[in-house]
Amino acid sequence: MRFALRVEYHGGAFRGWQSQACGGAVQDVLQRALGEIAGSPLSVVCAGRTDAGVHALAQIVHFDTDVVRPVSAWVRGTNSRLPQTVAVRWAQEVEPDFHARFSAVSRSYRYLLYDSPVRPALDAGRVGWFHLPLDLDAMRAGAQHLLGERDFSVFRAAECQARSPVKLLQQAQVVRHGDLVVFEFRANAFLQHMVRNIVGALVYVGNGRQPPEWIGELLLSRDRRRAAPTFAASGLYFAGVEYESRWRLPDNGRIIAPLALPPR
Repeated sequence: MRFALRVEYHGGAFRGWQSQACGGAVQDVLQRALGEIAGSPLSVVCAGRTDAGVHALAQIVHFDTDVVRPVSAWVRGTNSRLPQTVAVRWAQEVEPDFHARFSAVSRSYRYLLYDSPVRPALDAGRVGWFHLPLDLDAMRAGAQHLLGERDFSVFRAAECQARSPVKLLQQAQVVRHGDLVVFEFRANAFLQHMVRNIVGALVYVGNGRQPPEWIGELLLSRDRRRAAPTFAASGLYFAGVEYESRWRLPDNGRIIAPLALPPR
């Protein structure tokens, strides 16, 4: 049998999603907890790997097992064995050819940025921070240059292992909610550090250091050295995944977390 899970986690205490020799990754604690419920080791596959310090609101994973357990055991039972910063929100049996990664149509990321002269304390580790006010209209104009199928080499980490830098970015939205600037991105796939590097470039536009059209020039250059520094991981959230409706997942396959801001 194959099961899909929706998992959320606070990435601050983890070395990213992917299993580590030291056992300090989200995948490690989730596999261990599921294995205790199954009574044997299990391996999970996720829709999109996250780096150290990056959070997830709606990470989708799948695993295979021959062990029969109530669906509730894969949720409540697993959660009882997970740290407080990781939780399974739902579990569902799926067709054996469903794949959390390869069946995904698109993935969504959200970045929360606190722009204020004084850094946040209660939201530390949950939002990014920039000390100057930002021009949202300029950032929105810059973000329009990102839409479509593009070569995103300029926003790619040096250690990125993706076969191609060409991705289809379907959404690049910048909105304000109180004292937070919220960036929303949706694409067929993302490169390592791609969102954090894009946010860094848009901040350069938002503080007047560069004009909006600079974003298009960066893309054409494909030269990472010309772009802004990588922004902090703390404000980045894996916000969800979209699948075809034939997989019969919750929300008709569009599993995108609603905007949930840290309490002010």
